[in-house]
Amino acid sequence: MRLSHGSPALSASFDDPNLVSVGGLAPVLALAQSCQLGDLVAEKLTLKAIGGVNAAIKVPALVAGMVAGADSITDMDLLRHGGMGRLFTGIRAPSTLGTFLRAFTFGHVRQLDSIAAALLTSLVAATPLLPGANRVTFLDLDDTMRQTHGYAKQGAGYGYTKIKGLNALLATISTPTAAPVIGAARLRRGAVKSARGAQHLVAEALGTARAVGAGGPDRSGLVLLRGDSAFYGHAVIAAARRGGARFSITARMDAAVRKAIAAIDPEAWTPIRYPQAVWDEQEQCWISDAEVAETSFTAFTSRRKADHVTARLIVRRVRRLNPASVPTGQGELFAAHRHHAVFTDSPEPMLAAETTHRQHAVIEQVHADLKAGPLAHLPSGSFAANSAWLVLAAMAFNLTRAAGALASAFHAKATTGTIRAQLIAVPARLARSARRLRLHLPRDWPWEHAWTQLFDATGGPPAAA
Repeated sequence: MRLSHGSPALSASFDDPNLVSVGGLAPVLALAQSCQLGDLVAEKLTLKAIGGVNAAIKVPALVAGMVAGADSITDMDLLRHGGMGRLFTGIRAPSTLGTFLRAFTFGHVRQLDSIAAALLTSLVAATPLLPGANRVTFLDLDDTMRQTHGYAKQGAGYGYTKIKGLNALLATISTPTAAPVIGAARLRRGAVKSARGAQHLVAEALGTARAVGAGGPDRSGLVLLRGDSAFYGHAVIAAARRGGARFSITARMDAAVRKAIAAIDPEAWTPIRYPQAVWDEQEQCWISDAEVAETSFTAFTSRRKADHVTARLIVRRVRRLNPASVPTGQGELFAAHRHHAVFTDSPEPMLAAETTHRQHAVIEQVHADLKAGPLAHLPSGSFAANSAWLVLAAMAFNLTRAAGALASAFHAKATTGTIRAQLIAVPARLARSARRLRLHLPRDWPWEHAWTQLFDATGGPPAAA
């Protein structure tokens, strides 16, 4: 590919008042408007401090900026260019939005949590966002560190990653056929243990999951909480049970768990189809370094008897292979294994339950999506403002996911970065004809069909200014 003209024949000027760089923002905001985002803010958010007025306009503006790719308060200027003022109303300057965020307190952030949950409920009702939630729903719990720099960030500290920053705890909701959405999010100080307050977030996320149809109206469907060993504790499991959910939590390898694993019958181990497994035609089985077995186990026996939890301990073992430590010509004297135990009351068969638990890793993609988007920075020195920013980022994430679900089967599972690049960051020129505003988009756009499907499903752009 080459320039069609040499540099002397090429010129550029920023002078077209009818162009917008994010034409796909129109149907996305139309979707937010149809799900009554502004009305929810007006109803639930009672922010009366200086700079907190017009919250029903400023919250959608912040969410729109994040959907368009803004990852800092300054980046909200992305909303002010070309014909954006003709296509949207209620656009605010970054300084105004920054002042608004700094007016938040912890109580206002909790009100924003309620708005996020209500918005997700409306999005699920309006789009095919969580198909099959009435039969099987996964609730994944995990935290991540967001690195910060300098000394001005309230709450910043060194956590388990030895990186200075703030800790974001997320609970995502997904189904076997749907990509995850964020059911609840909480920002915490950096020097905090992963499980700190996790039971409260689990209860909140389970409430949201039930509101979007998890388990069905009669609660006969499976709702499964998944988490890693950081959340192996009575408080989290008890919260799941109170909410009517099953649990699948990686067990911490303490003395009791090791003793239970050692007591497993050597003949009980079943090879699984693991990476690099080989199918043995003669034996009609998989030959693999990974094997699975299960046993009954009672956890938390150091607590009072009422807090003891008896469930299944599903163990996956993998051989320890280190060829560099084995002298040439010598084999191993006995096999040594690494064990990975899952404490669960899942009703699935052993191999299916173990596979389902490993799929908990899907939440890492949500972390990656947020860090590649609005959570690239925590933009304020105020902890409450950053907490509000995280909740707004979750709302933008869910809104983008819902737009992808309306666009095509591919975009329903694509990353938010892909949805943004292919459906939202589409340049468009505004034209008015017969008192109607029309968007002219690039001819031969590769994702024209998906964009058109999204546009038609949302009923066109919001009313022009």
